[in-house]
Amino acid sequence: MLENAVRCKEKSENIKEKTDALEQELSALQQRIREKKLPVILLFEGWGASGKGTLIADVIKLLDPRFFKVYSTMPADESERRYPLMKRFWEIIPGYGAISVLDRSWYRELAIARLEDGISEKEYVRRVDSVNIFERQLSDDGYVIIKFFLQISKKEQKKRFAGLREDSSSKWRVTELDMKRHKNYDEYYEQFDLMLEKTDTPYCRWNVIDASDRRTARFQVLDIIVDSIKNALVSGSGYSVPPAEFALSPCPKLSEIQLDGKTLTPDEYGVKLKKARKELSRLHGRIYKKKIPVILVFEGRDAAGKGGAIKRVSYALDPRGYEAVPIAAPDKNELDHHYLQRFWKRLPKTGHIAIFDRSWYGRVMVERIEGFTPEKRWTQAYREINEFEKELTDEGAVILKFWIHIDKDEQLKRFNDRTNDPLKSWKITDEDWRNREKWDMYEAAVDEMIEKTSTKAAPWHIIEGNNKLYSRIKVMNTVIDALNDRLDADK
Repeated sequence: MLENAVRCKEKSENIKEKTDALEQELSALQQRIREKKLPVILLFEGWGASGKGTLIADVIKLLDPRFFKVYSTMPADESERRYPLMKRFWEIIPGYGAISVLDRSWYRELAIARLEDGISEKEYVRRVDSVNIFERQLSDDGYVIIKFFLQISKKEQKKRFAGLREDSSSKWRVTELDMKRHKNYDEYYEQFDLMLEKTDTPYCRWNVIDASDRRTARFQVLDIIVDSIKNALVSGSGYSVPPAEFALSPCPKLSEIQLDGKTLTPDEYGVKLKKARKELSRLHGRIYKKKIPVILVFEGRDAAGKGGAIKRVSYALDPRGYEAVPIAAPDKNELDHHYLQRFWKRLPKTGHIAIFDRSWYGRVMVERIEGFTPEKRWTQAYREINEFEKELTDEGAVILKFWIHIDKDEQLKRFNDRTNDPLKSWKITDEDWRNREKWDMYEAAVDEMIEKTSTKAAPWHIIEGNNKLYSRIKVMNTVIDALNDRLDADK
């Protein structure tokens, strides 16, 4: 693709006039972006000294600084490397109606990482998939991602480096690493070209710009940005992409779950709880040493016993090594971003455990049933969730998803108990009673959710919950078995 870098065909005498017009148009477009809540990402990649910084400065001077932010991507530091690869990039996506400008980006994790970090071919392919999925998910959510690669020849780069080094005020900008990359220009060219080819998708095309002449490069970049934003404002973004396939782990429907007889006496519970706590505490230490991140997801009907199960698990853990994450309705800032962003932010680092009390599955339950999310978006969420979880497991995480299942009579009993107990009455709300009226709608949604998102990598575990003592021990033993299996597999 690099050999086909776009060269400006506009006559030299027309460029200044047309550039001035584009500048005015881009400045005016920002207000329409705000009005239409169109999120925009401007991404600049390219060779050292190709002019990324200058072009970014030319673009942002036309924009209201309240509604854009510039990010300069550096190699991941030690702390960032303890999280999934894409986490730090999910954190910088713009809100709806805002703009993010990236001086380098997630693409630093592909070609350059392959040459300088020694990642394997298998890891490279996985990262390419992660990037393409990330960009498609954003595109499906209405994001406009405009990608530029600024191409210059080895001869031109040498000339620019020499000019920078001759000036005492700019020579610091040319590092030893820059010179090393220049010396190995052909090798980097090959890897950049492969990266562009692998990540040039129908929903997120590359614009490879011949940056030999800064004036024409500036004109071309502005022209592409203005044209892309105008098209998105008229037609929106998002492309039809063939559905992905995931290896599923079949689960029974909720109506097929036998709840009777799944009980423990208090004495039996006490013995089993003590044993489970001891084993889970031991395993927590082992996964910390092995740097294995663990994600526990708890879903279930109101009063199903999620909180009680979470408490019993957390009591066995070192408090320095886990976080319980209660998920409520998204706040204003969270509503202004792709719905998965707030969950990416709460992922555990290596060796730690995150316990989610409700989760991303709200997208296909409450948001679906209450009409908070358009049908197109919540149906797309099944695929997005499977991709999200697969990315985490591919990076080494253990994901355990629990649906704590109770029947309608048991829920009514617990609701009444809470209502009549002054110490627990705060737990019952009008919303709980309203949700109960939609019992059948929720059951259908949960059955579909489990059917479509119980994968081999992250299966659902349906926990019989009419007896709280039984359900707590089953949850703890399921966690213990999964961690033992993972540790055995890593030997």
